[in-house]
Amino acid sequence: MTNSINDDAIEQAAIEAAGLIREAYRTRRAIGPVRDGFEPGALDAGYAVQRHNVKEWIAEGRRPIGAKIGLTSTSIQKQLGVGQPDFGALFADMAIDDGGTVERGRLLQPRIEAEIALILDTDILVEIPTVADVVRAIAYVVPALEIVDSRITDWDISIVDTIADNASSGLYVLGGPFRRIESLDLVAAEMSMTKNGEVVSNGTGAACLGNPLNAATWLAGEMVRRGRPLRAGDVVLTGALGPMVEVRAGDAFAATISGVGSVRVSFQG
Repeated sequence: MTNSINDDAIEQAAIEAAGLIREAYRTRRAIGPVRDGFEPGALDAGYAVQRHNVKEWIAEGRRPIGAKIGLTSTSIQKQLGVGQPDFGALFADMAIDDGGTVERGRLLQPRIEAEIALILDTDILVEIPTVADVVRAIAYVVPALEIVDSRITDWDISIVDTIADNASSGLYVLGGPFRRIESLDLVAAEMSMTKNGEVVSNGTGAACLGNPLNAATWLAGEMVRRGRPLRAGDVVLTGALGPMVEVRAGDAFAATISGVGSVRVSFQG
C-alpha cells in the first residue's frame, strides 16, 4: 500500500510539473526548478513529466519525428551527478532550414552545439541493441546544429529538471549532404563551429561517448525500454561534438564536420 501511495504522489507531482513546463512554453516565461517535487536524481520521475508533455503535445497536433540525446559529455554527467546520457523528443515544428533564421523571441535562453544526426531507414525494436543493429538501421548521416533551450530560470538545472524539460530541447538544423554511413569515420570526424565568423567550438566524434554510434545505441535501447522505440524515418541527434555556445540576437553560426558536411543558422537581430 505504501508503494502505491508513493507512486500516486509521484505521478501527481509529475502532472503538476508538466503543466508548469507547458505554461512556460506558452508564455515564453522561465520558471523555477521542478526538481523539488521529486527525490534527487529521480530519472524516472523526470521522464514521467516528459512523457505527460509529449502526450499532450501530440494531442495538440504536434508530429513527433525522432529524439535527441543529451549529456553525452562525461564532464557534464559528473556535474549533474549521473552516469548516463538523457533523451528528449523531437517534433517536426522544431526543424529550422539549413541557412535559415530563428525568429527573435522564439526561445528563452538559447545555446547551440554542433552534432552528427542520423536518419533511420528501419525501426529499432530490440531492448538491448548492438552498434551493428543501429548501423543497419541508418539511412543517412547528416551534420546538425542543435539549439538547446531551458524553461528553467538561468539554466538552474539538475538531471531531473533537464529530463522533465524534454532534455532542454529547443530547435535543430540539418545540414548536408546526406551521406551513407559505410565510408564514414564518425569517431575521427573533426568539428569546427564559428560564431559571426570566429571559431568558438571544436571537437571530434570521440567527444560523444567515444563514438556517436555508442550514443545512438544507448538511445535505441532506452527508447524501447520506455515504450517509445525509434522508428523508420526518425531523426536522431546524437550529442555535442564540442562545447556549447551561448546565443545572442543577431548571431550567425556555421559548423563543418570533416567527411560529413556543413550546416548554418542565424538568429534574428
